[in-house]
Amino acid sequence: MFQRSILSVCVLAGLLAFLSACTQEQQNKISRGIQNWTGTNGVMEVYAGDKLVRRFIQVDKVSTALGTDDKQPRAYRYGYGVLDENLNMAVDPGEKKVYFEVSDYSNTVFFESPR
Repeated sequence: MFQRSILSVCVLAGLLAFLSACTQEQQNKISRGIQNWTGTNGVMEVYAGDKLVRRFIQVDKVSTALGTDDKQPRAYRYGYGVLDENLNMAVDPGEKKVYFEVSDYSNTVFFESPR
């Protein structure tokens, strides 16, 4: 039991040393990779001026579209989430998971759900 806890501490210390040696950008990439694997309970809100017009909940991730041939980033993001039609931050009967795209020129906010 004691040896197992020492091993756990050593592994944790090694991981922390590795992460501290990484640049901030490398740490961000590692964090995003973990979130892509585990998923995020995200919320995507779309605004028209200062008015909320669409909300998608239970969004795992939002991805940047890439061109098929040139692999260059496109001017929109896409993802899958439940369309929250009544904007109450809850999945109600009849609200379904949908595919969505938002332009880089849209007023959007993506955040982790507080619930």
